[in-house]
Amino acid sequence: MDYWSIYLLFVSLLGTILRTGGVELTFELPDNAKQCFFQEIEKNATAMLEFQVVTGGQYDVDVILKAPNKEIIYKQIKAQFDSHQFTADMSGVYQACFSNEFSTFSHKLVYMDFRVGDQSPLAGLGEHVTVMTQMESSAQEIHKNLNSILDYQTHHRLREAQGRKRAEDLNRGVLFWSITETFTILVICVGEVYVLKTFFTERKP
Repeated sequence: MDYWSIYLLFVSLLGTILRTGGVELTFELPDNAKQCFFQEIEKNATAMLEFQVVTGGQYDVDVILKAPNKEIIYKQIKAQFDSHQFTADMSGVYQACFSNEFSTFSHKLVYMDFRVGDQSPLAGLGEHVTVMTQMESSAQEIHKNLNSILDYQTHHRLREAQGRKRAEDLNRGVLFWSITETFTILVICVGEVYVLKTFFTERKP
C-alpha cells in the first residue's frame, strides 16, 4: 500500500468514525478484479451510494447496485464519479459491486460512501416531552451544518489527492522523456564526433 492509499484510508476511517448508518471507505481495486460490498437496509429507508475513482488508469470503474432480489436498481459503465439516492422497496441486504475487469494493467483507488438513513440527532434532544428550546434548535442546526462540512472536507481531500497524483504522474512522465532526450542527444553527439574523426584520420595503406 502506497502513500496515497494510506492517506485516503485515513480520510475514510475519519469519516466512518464521525458518521454512523452506513459504510464509508477507500479501497484498492486491482486490474481484472471485482469487489462487492453489502449493506442491510430496512424497507422504506432512504439510502445513497456515492463513489469516486481517485487514482489509476482513466479514473473509471463499472458500478452495479442490486436489491436483495438481485434486481439491478443502478448501473454505471466506466464512470469516474457519481451518486445515487434511492428508497428501499424491501428489507434485506443490498449489494454494491465495483468492477475493474475491463482494465488489463491499471490498478484503481476508489472512494465509496454507502449511506443509510438520515444523520442521527444529537443525544438527549428526543428525550424532552416539551418543545425544544431555541438553544436546542440552534444546537441541532449546528450539528447538521457540521455534518455537511465533514462531507465537503472529504470531497475536497479526495479532489486534492487526485490532483496531486495526476501532477506527480505528469512530472514523472516529463522527467522520463527529458532523460531519454538527453541520452539520445549524447549518443548522437558521440556518433557525430566519431564520424567526423574518421574523415580526418589518415588511413594506413
